[in-house]
Amino acid sequence: MAPDKNATPTKERQGWRDYLRSLGPGLITGASDDDPSGIGTYAQAGARFGYATLWTALLTVPLSITVQYICAKVALVSGFGLAGTLREKFPKAILVPAVLALVIANTINAGVDIGAIGAGLNLIVPGIDGVVFVLPVTLVMLVLLIIGSYRLIDRIFKWLTLALLAYIGSAFFARPELGEVLANTLVPHIEPTPEFLLMLIAILGTTISPYLFFYQSEDEIETQISQGRRTLIQRKGTTRRELRLAGWDVSVGLLFSNLVFYFIVLATGATLHQAGQTSVESAADAAEALKPIAGDAAGVLFALGIIGSGFLAVPILVASASYAVAELFDWKRGLDEEPHRARQFYLVIAASMLAGMAINFLGINPIDALFWTAVMNGFLAPPLLVLIMIVANDKKLMGKRVNGRLTNFIGWTTALLMGGAALGWVALTLLGSGGK
Repeated sequence: MAPDKNATPTKERQGWRDYLRSLGPGLITGASDDDPSGIGTYAQAGARFGYATLWTALLTVPLSITVQYICAKVALVSGFGLAGTLREKFPKAILVPAVLALVIANTINAGVDIGAIGAGLNLIVPGIDGVVFVLPVTLVMLVLLIIGSYRLIDRIFKWLTLALLAYIGSAFFARPELGEVLANTLVPHIEPTPEFLLMLIAILGTTISPYLFFYQSEDEIETQISQGRRTLIQRKGTTRRELRLAGWDVSVGLLFSNLVFYFIVLATGATLHQAGQTSVESAADAAEALKPIAGDAAGVLFALGIIGSGFLAVPILVASASYAVAELFDWKRGLDEEPHRARQFYLVIAASMLAGMAINFLGINPIDALFWTAVMNGFLAPPLLVLIMIVANDKKLMGKRVNGRLTNFIGWTTALLMGGAALGWVALTLLGSGGK
């Protein structure tokens, strides 16, 4: 349903029911974090390195929650989405390349996620090649985004998150050795090799993804509009209670996301790695990790998980790219807007999704593509995080809601860790090439 234009905006919420109702932007963002790219990357991490990367799931909890909270806070204070707020601070000479890089990254990510959905469907219907499903899947998603209302999409996204719970059960049924699991969870393990650092970049890139920064802020604005705050004046500014609710929403979503991340690595480490299978070349390989809980139905269970997460993530990927472009050029935008009122916004969505779909006809292995899109996001995130942190500490834009010391420490630490991993991999790769 379209938002009620006559609704009276309220700044304060009361009671535990409001905490439940506030589960929206952050929960959706967190759940979409476990998209096919994330599932593919975590599965490869567990297969290749066993339990050695389990500690990263613990590390990324405060990092991802803090980053997404900052993005939510920027939107709640400014009344703009992230791109609109960045436009207030930085010249287009900086923002246009950043948004263009985001659109390219999101388009590729959406395309390979669509390919992963096709690969999942191929597990359910083995006689039909996964590529055959790419076009109909894309069209269904486009119809959902263009014709369906924002609230309908919101409800569907929340329910699709349940498909990811299978990975948690599988890890328990695999019966991993508890002492080894705890040691690798609590004690960071880093191998100074290009291969390990590349995996670390991919893990960070798919867990702290640039598209989530933009979608989080834009979904906060969409939620406020649906509550009747249609003008910038009505949306601008926020209360401590609203920030607490946003923090709660983000925390629940990302705790769920990181929990699933942890158990995918644990399940694949306990099954594939222990069996000597240290690479994941196909959806069928990844499905092997679910055999302890599903037996011969593992392929179907994996397919449901990756199809559900893909249908959750792809619309968010293309919508976040379109939001960024629309805010940069001040176009009418919003998933609750009728297509004829926001033509440019929906055209970017359609172009991004169709271009992504076309990637699947290049003959690229979908599982490999999922990993490399995670790496790409790992390189794109650090410079965007720097811009976000500068905005979040600008008193002219944020007033008294600038970041506190702890938020700043975690936010800047995230940018430094991700940037350091990327630079470390480049240095080790160049040194290795020089040695040859």
